[in-house]
Formats: sequence, structure tokens, C-alpha cells
Amino acid sequence: MSTGPDSPAADWTTVLEAMEGEVLAAQRTMARDAGSRERAEEIAAWGRRAQDWVPPSNLGPVPPDLRERAARLLQHQLAVAEALVEAITQSQRQRDVAARMSYGPSRPVASFIDQAM
Repeated sequence: MSTGPDSPAADWTTVLEAMEGEVLAAQRTMARDAGSRERAEEIAAWGRRAQDWVPPSNLGPVPPDLRERAARLLQHQLAVAEALVEAITQSQRQRDVAARMSYGPSRPVASFIDQAM
């Protein structure tokens, strides 16, 4: 099998590297400070990605020497996707709780004064 720069194996290597970069970027986003508003927005953005990945049609099947790497990448993607779903769900719950909380002035508290009769 040819592994020159124009071979399907070289092209699949590039595709897999790009996909690995995406998975690692998602992991870095989730690893940031959990209380960060920016992090919550980034996680939500990952969750809104509705476009499924479609392999390039001009590459043909994944070469045999890259199949194990592709399978490991798939497992990694599934684990990160599951973690993203959990993070999105947790973020939505936190927003719901925050929305129900009142930040207005608190109700008056009863005061009792002890006066000798």
C-alpha cells in the first residue's frame, strides 16, 4: 500500500487528525471553570451542532492500518458526546433554578422586643 502524500492513507490520517482535534477542543471546553458563563455558552454551542459528519467521498474506505485508530477515535467521540449531554443538562437545570430564585428584597423579619411590665 502506498503511503505517499497523495495516498488515501495520508488523506485519512489528515481527516482523523482533524476529528481528534475537534474532540480534544470539546474536552478542553468542558474542563474549564465549571462556573464560567463563557464555558456554559461554549458547551451549549457544542450541543447545538446538528450537522452529522460525513466522510469525504473521494477517499474511499478507511485503510486497514488506520481502522483501529478510527475505532478508538469513535469511542472517544462517544464518551465526549455523553459528557457534553450531561454538561448541557446540568447547565439547563442550573439556569432553571436560577430563574426561579428571587433576587428582590427579602421579606421583613418579625422583631420581638422584651419589655418588662
